[in-house]
Amino acid sequence: MLKIILSLWLLSLSLFSLSQETVSQASTGQQERLPLRELRLFTQVFEQIRLGYVEEVTDTELLDNAIAGLLTELDPHSVYLNKEDYGELQEHANGEYGGLGLEVGTDNGAIRVVSPIDDTPAAKAGIQAGDLIVKMNDNPVRGMSLQKAVDKLRGEKGTSIKLTVYREGEKEPLDIEVVRDIIQISAVRSRLLEPGIGYIRVSQFQTKSGADFVAAIEELVQPSTEKQPIKGLVIDLRNNPGGLVPASVEISDALLDGGTVVYTEGRLPSANRSFEASSGDLLNGLPVVVLINGGSASASEIVAGALQDHGRAAILGTQSFGKGSVQTVIPLGDGRAVKLTTARYFTPNGRSIQAEGIVPDIIVERAEIRPYKSRTRVREADLEGHLETAESEAESGDGESESEDYSTDNQLYEAVNLLKGFHLLSNRQ
Repeated sequence: MLKIILSLWLLSLSLFSLSQETVSQASTGQQERLPLRELRLFTQVFEQIRLGYVEEVTDTELLDNAIAGLLTELDPHSVYLNKEDYGELQEHANGEYGGLGLEVGTDNGAIRVVSPIDDTPAAKAGIQAGDLIVKMNDNPVRGMSLQKAVDKLRGEKGTSIKLTVYREGEKEPLDIEVVRDIIQISAVRSRLLEPGIGYIRVSQFQTKSGADFVAAIEELVQPSTEKQPIKGLVIDLRNNPGGLVPASVEISDALLDGGTVVYTEGRLPSANRSFEASSGDLLNGLPVVVLINGGSASASEIVAGALQDHGRAAILGTQSFGKGSVQTVIPLGDGRAVKLTTARYFTPNGRSIQAEGIVPDIIVERAEIRPYKSRTRVREADLEGHLETAESEAESGDGESESEDYSTDNQLYEAVNLLKGFHLLSNRQ
């Protein structure tokens, strides 16, 4: 029992004394003694579980559960990460994993290839969109969960997997062997919605998201004989759960000409920081609309809040999630880590959005757009003897065929209309 108490005492010290700085700031300058009565109670419960639980549980498992419990009750975002969880977190943040490069979904018990990612092992091996994966290494996948299938498709670089696929137009199943490689996925995608209207979707904030965002803007504004210069930009942060704070600062910095992006406040001196934008706006003041909704959280709210406070963008959509806290990942040295909430963040104007969220400048709920079908009416052109339209005026409307049909997304539709309004007003002024 004494050995267990000693272990728990050392465990408590390692968790709560993350650094000498934490110890020195623990209270009002005084070292508080560990609550020995509660520790004694804890060791009694520990021993009862260890001896009397219906199934044998190792001391290591119980201690792991105890560490997890310490963090679970703090807030929804502080967690204990075992080796597997910590590895997945790093993979998610870097946007890199060992695998084939496939986007997949389930289809009647099989795994359907949504799309092979360009220049990945899957694409090079000949996997095509629409292929139905029925076996992996000769093992049927029917009834396998999507997550389990994804886990089997992933693996270390250089290892191979044989996929048996059904393909429309082929009489027999195809066996395709694919060698895994490191797959790099960008969370930033861009395109032109229509001539002059740029669109950048940021699905999460990874290590390279800031650089990818800057590259996307540079590509959109680059002069070309095949496209008109952009006159406005839509940034889509809907359902973006957040990610790395530095990436959100880089993205905000790309559009701001100096000033504070976000600042954080916590108990440790290292948690009190202010992030500033450098001079220079990559869009030179062109109008920007940012789309957010209830799934936009954390780093997404940093970007939306910074651009809103500086008057650099119009925020459109619905109120964001309201995660105004910062988590620090603290490695424990053996492949495990603790993700601990260490600070709250504030927008440049001092707004804390914790549990409040960013309120859009223009609230637009998701809705279905259906054109109203009116009765056919007689128009001037239908009248006998009407004056003909001048040839020069009849040529207006060029380029409409190049526009993307986004009428099914009413929030994006409204954002584009807003940008057009900004452009019209600026021209008239």
